[in-house]
Amino acid sequence: MSEAGSPSLTQTLLYLDGVSVSFDGYKALRSLSLVLLPGEMRAIIGPNGAGKTTMMDVITGKTRPDEGEVMFDGRHDLTKLDEAEIATLGVGRKFQKPTVFENHTVEDNLLLATKAPRSVRATLFGREDSETLQTINAILATTRLTDHRARIAGSLSHGQKQWLEIGMLLAQDPKLLLVDEPVAGMTDSETAATADLLREIARDHSVIVVEHDMHFVRELGVKVTCLHEGAVLAEGTLDQVSADPRVVEVYLGR
Repeated sequence: MSEAGSPSLTQTLLYLDGVSVSFDGYKALRSLSLVLLPGEMRAIIGPNGAGKTTMMDVITGKTRPDEGEVMFDGRHDLTKLDEAEIATLGVGRKFQKPTVFENHTVEDNLLLATKAPRSVRATLFGREDSETLQTINAILATTRLTDHRARIAGSLSHGQKQWLEIGMLLAQDPKLLLVDEPVAGMTDSETAATADLLREIARDHSVIVVEHDMHFVRELGVKVTCLHEGAVLAEGTLDQVSADPRVVEVYLGR
């Protein structure tokens, strides 16, 4: 990734270069290279088996690459760190299926996720410091859940549970959010609200969104990377990527 005009390692938040991963002879990633800048949101698309999940597994430390560089914030070699260490650096991941504490309130879910130190007594009796409460209030507003803070999480709609889990990631104050198919199963209105939500989050965080819903990707209005067989097939605006005959053949035309 040393072409003229490309960002240097120290300018990037996430830097993957020549990353390869094999499982029992199957090449899940083939010399994958990707650069994400601070404050950038990127949409990752591609057919099933393109390597999207493996890429996120490598970034979060769940899978070790066979070769290649994976650098975070210009100085941290993620290939030498475990999942907990990478999360501590500021990498948060949201899986497709929301995993919230369904028997707790929305507010308690956020309090349990926050990085702020607190005693068990403070958590149980609501005696949170003003800074933590300010953070929670801001997250509730961002995730469209202010009016639902006292609701039991299990009673939320599917879309609201997705927003709550995104809020739980925000409570950990990550530098990078990895979000896997956030609008799967959502209504049209929830999908539109999620696009607004992620654009708002991207003002202060870097975000990678893996998604199959092209209408949603268009709503995001961000740079798109299409993966195929473990490598980058095309990159650019959605219109540019959608017009690539290779992308049409292997993905959009199906």
